[in-house]
Amino acid sequence: MKKMQYSIEDRIAQIRFDDGKMNVMNWEFFSELSDCLDQAQADCAQALIFTARPGVFSAGLDLKLLPTLSIAEQFKFQKTFATIMLRIYLFPIPTIAAYVGHSIAGGAILSYACDRFMAVEGPYKIQINEIANNMVLPSWILMICRSSVPPGFWKEALLHAHIYTPREAFEKGIVDDLIAENGDVLEAAKAYARDLFRLSVPMYAASKRFMRQKEVDEVMAVFEKELVGVLVNNG
Repeated sequence: MKKMQYSIEDRIAQIRFDDGKMNVMNWEFFSELSDCLDQAQADCAQALIFTARPGVFSAGLDLKLLPTLSIAEQFKFQKTFATIMLRIYLFPIPTIAAYVGHSIAGGAILSYACDRFMAVEGPYKIQINEIANNMVLPSWILMICRSSVPPGFWKEALLHAHIYTPREAFEKGIVDDLIAENGDVLEAAKAYARDLFRLSVPMYAASKRFMRQKEVDEVMAVFEKELVGVLVNNG
């Protein structure tokens, strides 16, 4: 079963997560997502929206898969995770996360990697829960999260794994746009994307790269050292 669907209309590409469950991130998820990103670029899309079926965006990494992986496989899996999240962070066109539902761990990281984050009000959780789950937050994840979470809430959101509702996240500046309950978040995202058509795509891509590439290079320079240390200590 496919875990996501890709479509494009009026120069706006859309990736919709729906595995019928919690949209957890595993090998198949990353492979499909990579293919969808390739397609968006091949289609010369001018904006990209990430969304999902109502109720859940993503619960993050597949926690049933992780314990089954060897040390070598864990390293490869974590490198794949980092590579695709950072690809989204550097993606050369405007990216928008727009959904109604829960966004935990990897789901929140993907949302923070986007250039705009829209969420529908409701009883949903937005959380970076790695430390609460006995997992480390490496430099690359912290970099992405700090680009979206205001500095005053870094400790609360990242170190203390605070659980936010969409409204609380909006009031603290983590979510950019709060859509009214039962509102059309996808239409709001498309309207925002269409407004960005006035921007030069090549200049947007270059400027985003100038803004972010140096930091990406820095966190990936320590990726192996950080991961090896965690795997060895936990082994």
